[in-house]
Amino acid sequence: MPRRFIILLKVLVWALCLSPVSLLVWKATHDELGANPLSEITFSTGHWTLYLLLITLAISPLRKLSGLNWLIRFRRMVGLFAFFYGCLHLMTYLWFDKFFDIHEIVKDVYKRPFITAGFTAWCLMAPLAFTSTAASIRRLGGKRWQNLHRLIYGSAIAGVVHFWWLVKRDLTRPEIMAGILAALLAFRIVDRIASRKPAPALKSVPTS
Repeated sequence: MPRRFIILLKVLVWALCLSPVSLLVWKATHDELGANPLSEITFSTGHWTLYLLLITLAISPLRKLSGLNWLIRFRRMVGLFAFFYGCLHLMTYLWFDKFFDIHEIVKDVYKRPFITAGFTAWCLMAPLAFTSTAASIRRLGGKRWQNLHRLIYGSAIAGVVHFWWLVKRDLTRPEIMAGILAALLAFRIVDRIASRKPAPALKSVPTS
């Protein structure tokens, strides 16, 4: 894959990943956030956190199925954007909803299961973002770094659970996200089992 094409694709991915927050900023500056701006910001940032987490998890299966190895170059970028939207989502809750009232936040995390699940998802994403550099890979070693970055599975599961428990009526979107996540996890399990199967032994040919 030509380097110039990869650079153009990265610019396009950057633009696409920034478009949701750009739209929110435009709506805020044009008084277009609706009757409940806090809800609009909270749901938008939360949805995009989950969308980008699922896209991050989908990159490896897509690479294996399509043979397009250059797709792996976008996994870290998309994952960092998922953390970015997760931070915006969390900050909306901490700042605009709870006004950094630590006592209220701790009580919420303890008493409201969907808040607990959401906070767990963010806590599992944080070490992935902080160790996403090449220097971190060298410092931790490839094996330990890979083991650490498997936290993304727990983060995605906790994120979907957070969304599922938050929604009170129409569960269509949480169900779709849960189905996609289940398919992505199932693919990894099947792929790992298949990769561990021993190669079939060659039959010996009798010699005369």
